[in-house]
Amino acid sequence: MSDYCDTSLIVSLYIQDEFSARADQIVQQCVRIFFTPLHQAEWQHAVAQNVFRKRISAIDADGFIADFARDITATRWSRVAMPESSIDLCGALALQHGRDIGMRALDSLHVACALELGAKHFWTFDERQAKLAKATGLKTA
Repeated sequence: MSDYCDTSLIVSLYIQDEFSARADQIVQQCVRIFFTPLHQAEWQHAVAQNVFRKRISAIDADGFIADFARDITATRWSRVAMPESSIDLCGALALQHGRDIGMRALDSLHVACALELGAKHFWTFDERQAKLAKATGLKTA
């Protein structure tokens, strides 16, 4: 079984926040977790934003980046290409569910990637993103 995690969940694994303990529990039960270039880009932005907002130091950020790189090398994450068809599906999800759920484009793009990759579970701490995932047939809890 393959799982898909929203980037914020991945960030919570490395940078301690109110979701870190739950993120650890979720990842422990996952067999295979997809990791796309979208995750990579969002991860890098999240680390930089945490430094900018003074939640972590630049030295801490470098440590988190090194830990993450080690996990990538150790194949903790299943690196996959972002399906090209996910862009079109993202737009379709907006037309189908956007008026009722109000999700953001990147949230829809993650759900579209999960669907196109054939994920069974979608893990997120974002309510609207979870509603969208559930509406598309993905298991969310």
